[in-house]
Amino acid sequence: MNILITGGAGYIGSVVAELLEQQGHRLVVVDDLRNGQRAAVAPTAAFHQVDLCDLPALRAVFARQPLEAVIHLAASANVPDSVVNPLAYYANNVTGTCNLLECMRAHAVKRIIFSSTAACYGDPQSLPIDEQHPLRPVNPYGQSKLMDEQILRDCRAAYGIEFVAFRYFCAAGATATHGESRESETHLIPVVLDQVLGRRDQVLVYGKDFPTADGTGVRDYIHVADIARAHVLALGRLETLAGEVFNLGTGTGYSVLEILAAAGRLLQAPVKFAYAPARPGDPPNLTAACAKAQRQLGWTAQFGLDDIIRSAYAWRKQPGY
Repeated sequence: MNILITGGAGYIGSVVAELLEQQGHRLVVVDDLRNGQRAAVAPTAAFHQVDLCDLPALRAVFARQPLEAVIHLAASANVPDSVVNPLAYYANNVTGTCNLLECMRAHAVKRIIFSSTAACYGDPQSLPIDEQHPLRPVNPYGQSKLMDEQILRDCRAAYGIEFVAFRYFCAAGATATHGESRESETHLIPVVLDQVLGRRDQVLVYGKDFPTADGTGVRDYIHVADIARAHVLALGRLETLAGEVFNLGTGTGYSVLEILAAAGRLLQAPVKFAYAPARPGDPPNLTAACAKAQRQLGWTAQFGLDDIIRSAYAWRKQPGY
């Protein structure tokens, strides 16, 4: 299949592309490289450095080759940053998605898998969170993704564009060839590993008064390879699953302090940390219910927290990761 991957030079995109390439698909990667790495793009993929907000440039990509499906992973995805820079998030995440769907409509590309987020749920009213939970985002990032989900439903009704959306919880971990590599890292597990590796003095723990067992935020960490496998499964069954939204998580949440303890135990190095004020837009607990993905997609997470930490550490300790 000829597949366009937006954000294919990024963390999740590079792992999804890696698995699709192993399956024999032909890939076209679009990424503006604001967060992605050119070196992360599969060597056999056609690469176009294009901002999704640049509609003429995006149209040119669609005109170059026939496409059969799109995997849309490109987005601005930093929750605290979205609170202070909301217009940038609505521009990139909403306008960019509209431009992509316009090109799909014009070129009769009828299948898309969309990267959504658990941030669509906001502060949870019940745990674990299933797909029927009320959708009340508490930050512009989550709101922009929820807008995209509605736009996909409207385009399905109007143009026959079929979609599956995945609400990721906290993507983490690495494969042997791809992992998290950002100029300015904010995700907890790579920050913890950088402290263990001597690349930062301490880890800042944002907030200690959340309504959780130890007062720190709780998240459901899902291995990036499990996320990629869900995309491959959905691609093969998109016609029967069209219009569905699935959580991708493990069903187990870990607090920040539990992550620090797990890393210290596995790597035999205590993690140095200090408390800092809670960040705006951070819910106290995001833990997934994943029965729907198991039932309808045949997907369950295969990797746990120890696998995530070990794989991310192996990736991050490489010179020039």
